Amino acid sequence: MKWGVWFLPFSLAISGCASVSEINETLPTMSVISGKKPHEYAQCLSEKLASSRGALQIEPQKDGVRVIVPQKFSSGPAAVFDIEDRSGGSSIKLHERISNVPLRPWDVRNAATACISG
Repeated sequence: MKWGVWFLPFSLAISGCASVSEINETLPTMSVISGKKPHEYAQCLSEKLASSRGALQIEPQKDGVRVIVPQKFSSGPAAVFDIEDRSGGSSIKLHERISNVPLRPWDVRNAATACISG
């Protein structure tokens, strides 16, 4: 019974919906530079996450693109990539919805890392 009492508030806390703007207000969980242009990096993310997340939402921005990754089992965004164009490639910042939860799915982080150079 004690586990159920602890798990219920925890599961409710991590299952709540967050908006793109709320996710973007959190500190980035990853901030890297890639040799790929923003659209190339976004395409790579789409390919890597297609089987686990489905279609990503790609929005053009002033100096690059924003990629919104949907949650696996509910509606709303799970992560937001801000990918800005820079000479010779792009600057990438990843913001995740449950960035402070150590037991979160790692498919987004793994795809982000794999797409940096590969």
